[in-house]
Amino acid sequence: MQLRPYQKESREAIQNEWSNGIKKTLLVLPTGCGKTIVFSKVIEDRVKMGERVLVLAHRGELLDQAADKLEKATGLKCATEKAQETSIGSFFRVVVGSVQSMQRPKRLEQFKSDHFDTIVVDEAHHCISDGYQRVLNHFEHANVLGVTATPDRGDMKNLGSYFDSLAYEYTLPKAIKEGFLSPIRALTVPLKLDLTQVGQQAGDFKSSDLGTALDPYLHQIADTMIEQCANRKTVVFLPLVKTSQKFTEILNEKGFKAAEVNGESKDRAQVLDDFENDKYNVLCNSMLLTEGWDCPSVDCIVVLRPTKVRSLYSQMVGRGTRLHPGKESLLLLDFLWHTEKHELCHPAHLIAENKDVARVMTEKIEEAGYAMDLEEVEASSAEDVVAQREEALANKLAEMKRRKKKLVDPLQFEMSIQSEELSSYVPSFGWEMGPPSEKQIKTLEKMGILPDEIDNAGKATKILERLDKRRDEGLTTPKQIRFLESRGFEHVGQWDFNNAKKIIDRIAANGWRIPAGINPKEYSGK
Repeated sequence: MQLRPYQKESREAIQNEWSNGIKKTLLVLPTGCGKTIVFSKVIEDRVKMGERVLVLAHRGELLDQAADKLEKATGLKCATEKAQETSIGSFFRVVVGSVQSMQRPKRLEQFKSDHFDTIVVDEAHHCISDGYQRVLNHFEHANVLGVTATPDRGDMKNLGSYFDSLAYEYTLPKAIKEGFLSPIRALTVPLKLDLTQVGQQAGDFKSSDLGTALDPYLHQIADTMIEQCANRKTVVFLPLVKTSQKFTEILNEKGFKAAEVNGESKDRAQVLDDFENDKYNVLCNSMLLTEGWDCPSVDCIVVLRPTKVRSLYSQMVGRGTRLHPGKESLLLLDFLWHTEKHELCHPAHLIAENKDVARVMTEKIEEAGYAMDLEEVEASSAEDVVAQREEALANKLAEMKRRKKKLVDPLQFEMSIQSEELSSYVPSFGWEMGPPSEKQIKTLEKMGILPDEIDNAGKATKILERLDKRRDEGLTTPKQIRFLESRGFEHVGQWDFNNAKKIIDRIAANGWRIPAGINPKEYSGK
């Protein structure tokens, strides 16, 4: 099998990580970029080295898919560790195992801790869960490869807490640019769905509440689909099975050829096969098809399961990103979910590198009223963000100039008061070496000192102590020093506060000019 360039690079990168002693590493490839092919070739490399390999997944379809792709790509056959099937006694070097079965103590006890040399975790964003960790900890000596389309997790646990490195990442924009995935066109539908009463669970919206919130809008959504995707092959993601079933009925009433699949569907394989062969043009599901199912001819995705979890959103959209003859682009329908508290995933979050660009992209797509190419809108939004930042920076620099005019440089203050202690200060202790605190910075500014040039907490403390002491002794303030020295007066740091105030008042009364008869160079401040 001929690997694509990025597939070759990722295969080599993974082996390099293990060769360098990094035992737990990640591979991130977008949905549709052949992650199963890559880890199959990695497995082939390890088997040639005499190793035993375990492929770990949380669903039967993923195990079957891995075993099938492994045999097609490498010729290697697998033993299975799932339900009643066991790999014990098998001569195959590769085992595909269900995490639900493998995590059971009685099952694990049958394997020595060094039985497997390498473990591949498919859909690795699940691997932080207790079941996966139980299995991975048992085989503590094995090299581990985690494979995922997106390195996020809904409950915000970071994959970095388990994996030691990211061996290779291939991004969605790059895959589209290089022609390995379909371009995505996003259309925001101006239908405001109210999520303000929807609760949260495990870092995302409650599916039960979402179903209730969505029900009143199903007919309107179906009408929108008639306008936008009547001639497309569409997959619809919904929050509940009953909502999915209800929407399927509505779509059929409107003239679509719609089918529904869920975890209890006995004819699921037949329905999926019929959809692939165009007996149906819409397939509704309640989050069943987010992983382990491929139908490259899908060219429209409708997300009716709003989410805050980028990995879940990417999985849904990923069902339509594969290339197919005659397919020019994937149409992604996005809705104006009305919510006051939560940051939702939108099409922009699939490719935007930062929040500012995603925000501008989302605004542009919402305002457009037509389907926009995500790459094009990302490029223009990135330019807008740069322009906004440059304008903000210019405003900030102007403000800093105005601010600096009002504040005294600490070096000027030290020289004016002739303080050798401050000029030669070097921090000694750990707390002194740290940066000034927010409170210290605010106090310095309030007392007239520009804090930008004070780079440690110890120096800030010394200056603040000296300022307090000078105030108690009735000596000039930093602002008096700045003003008078800018007019040519010397050694102002040694003057009394009141004397400095008197000369400043005289200058002010004279239209901010030095009064006649006063020579700043000779004036003593008395």
